Amino acid sequence: MIPPRRFTELAAVAAAAFFLLSWLALHTAWYDESEIVDIPVYASYGTAIEDGAVPYRDVRPEYPPGALPAFVVPALLSDDERGFRDVFEGLMALLGVVTVLLTAVSLRGLNASRARTVGALALVASFPLLLGSVVLTRFDLYPVAFVAAALAALVHRRDRLGFALLGGAVAVKLYPAVLVPVALGYVWNRRGRREALVCLALCAGVVALAFLPFLLVAPDGVAHSLGRQLSRPLQIESLGAALYLAAHHLVGLDVEMRSGHGSQNLYASGTAFTAAVLSLVQIAVLAWIWLRRPAETEELVRWSAAALVAFVALGKVLSPQFLIWLAPVVPLVGGLRGLRASVLLAAALVLTQLWFPSRYWDLARELDPLPSTLVLLRDLVLVALLVVLVRDTRGESPRSP
Repeated sequence: MIPPRRFTELAAVAAAAFFLLSWLALHTAWYDESEIVDIPVYASYGTAIEDGAVPYRDVRPEYPPGALPAFVVPALLSDDERGFRDVFEGLMALLGVVTVLLTAVSLRGLNASRARTVGALALVASFPLLLGSVVLTRFDLYPVAFVAAALAALVHRRDRLGFALLGGAVAVKLYPAVLVPVALGYVWNRRGRREALVCLALCAGVVALAFLPFLLVAPDGVAHSLGRQLSRPLQIESLGAALYLAAHHLVGLDVEMRSGHGSQNLYASGTAFTAAVLSLVQIAVLAWIWLRRPAETEELVRWSAAALVAFVALGKVLSPQFLIWLAPVVPLVGGLRGLRASVLLAAALVLTQLWFPSRYWDLARELDPLPSTLVLLRDLVLVALLVVLVRDTRGESPRSP
């Protein structure tokens, strides 16, 4: 019989290898037939900075300062757009492997059974095949790797390291901020207020170190970057927009698509109000989740997953790459709850691939019924995933297969 620690190590290596095979498979068959890419935008940032432009002053990225290495490193290591893409994809593949291995570290800290370990790692390793080519062309595996590292540290009770890594994740892309209150409650329950505040200060310090130089040089540019993200309208793939599209097809509600803020957005009578209400619901649900204050590692991963799913499912923007954020966190949840959550996550990934990117422009330009229906189904599956994660199911063992 293989010892548990050795079994987890072997499973992690196998999962990392399968992730790389999944990554290679995205360059074949139907995965390679159509793409909607952000890489030229990243290349424009990286090339400008390589040529001496000061971020947020001379060039205005719409992402936080921690994201800049994902653009600058490929620019420094390549001579043209093709080379930039090759380096960028290689960097994201490496971060994907790191994420798989860190997920195994978390599972070991959770004392996961062999069946649970294999199931969770299988989903994390295969999610690129389920979601599709969007994984290749977005930099979201960069903050995801930070989140996976932070959770691994917290599960192993390296609280200060975990919060420092969470700060790094927030500095790369703002969404991991929703995990900070969950982690804060976890440390507060276990180690008291003082240690929780020390951890919070570490997290804030890392974020401040990333932002401060650019705030001093180009405060307007940093404010523009943050404001652009916060002021986005109702994006066409969000739950609110999907319901409007359903009304459009069922009862003839007049709607239209307008591009702006880097996305395609839905406009109709009341969409601005709907976006505001959706944001309020999102904040209210997140606040309720944050008040759970988990005391055990199993509860930490459960409520962390719930916070991320609430942020994704209930937001006024829901881009396909947002599902990458969920891939290494939801599978960590244990028991029957975890099994149901993983199945729903896999369904949401597949439903996304069924319309993105192949049918995206049919949705955006023509408001076609098929992708409209697929978007609505995907969004409802994410809501169901949230319900599974937050619903009280006393009596289920968190470590059952």
